[in-house]
Amino acid sequence: MIFVTVGTHEQPFNRLVKKIDDLVADGIIKEKVIIQTGFSTYQPVHCDNHKMMSFEEMQNTLKKARIVITHGGPSSFIEALQFGKVPIVVPRQEKYHEHVNNHQVDFTKLINERMNNIIPVYDINQLSNTIENYDKVVKTKNAGESSNNKQFIIAFEKIVNGLIKK
Repeated sequence: MIFVTVGTHEQPFNRLVKKIDDLVADGIIKEKVIIQTGFSTYQPVHCDNHKMMSFEEMQNTLKKARIVITHGGPSSFIEALQFGKVPIVVPRQEKYHEHVNNHQVDFTKLINERMNNIIPVYDINQLSNTIENYDKVVKTKNAGESSNNKQFIIAFEKIVNGLIKK
């Protein structure tokens, strides 16, 4: 099962939600997909979807997912990492009116460079290739079942504190 979460930011993330729905419709994704759509206005036709999920529902779905695809909000991909998942991270972009600026792009790049424990997708057209090659790509990352979450949290905290001081 693939779980997609766009978080709770009030701007829609239709680009990601529609792309996933299209990949299921086209038969590229053959497994079950659950999408937490948030404030997206596109309504998926080919995937189970929920506007919002309770904490418990989110936790259970994260645990069961083979692949987690998330926006670039730190809470969402850290949650996936805590369950031993290597998330595919599709950051929201200002040019598509998905956020007020490109901080998710910048943050995703920073975490990927420093931690190498996420799979970033900046071009939505690369998403299907990333999903198809997920198992191979995961093996090149510093995450998953062998990750050291405590060390990640310490390093992550330093990055965030450094950004706040700027």
